[in-house]
Amino acid sequence: MTDITIRPLARSDEKEWRRLWTSYLEFYKTSVPEEVYASTWKRLHDTGEYEPNGLIAEVDGKAVGLVHYMFHRTCWAIGNNCYLQDLYADPEIRGKGIGRALIEAVYKKADETGAANVYWMTQDFNETARKLYDRIAKLTPFIKYQRN
Repeated sequence: MTDITIRPLARSDEKEWRRLWTSYLEFYKTSVPEEVYASTWKRLHDTGEYEPNGLIAEVDGKAVGLVHYMFHRTCWAIGNNCYLQDLYADPEIRGKGIGRALIEAVYKKADETGAANVYWMTQDFNETARKLYDRIAKLTPFIKYQRN
């Protein structure tokens, strides 16, 4: 098994964070403008209760994965929900436990704050990731809609 370190994003991680997040966006065949990179990076370091958070996965001191997550209120419980928004591992390291370690780190952060739930979405074609998700989470029957 690969020795994986999961830690919070540091300001010194910006170059590797950009590389990883860009690769994530490219996987989903999308991109964001530079001002979104700048705004997201700033928000990831803000301390507000509902600001996004980020973790980096490292193997042998090299950044190989990332996760973004955030907490939000829910009308269905007293505790906040935790939304795992972005999860990515470098292709050459997949299958070595990076994704699972990042998700479990988010689970731990959610537990520490008393979050009622941790949830995320993925596209149906993401079969490799869905094999992991099927082992560590429950597939729900919800269908996502968004504004035209």
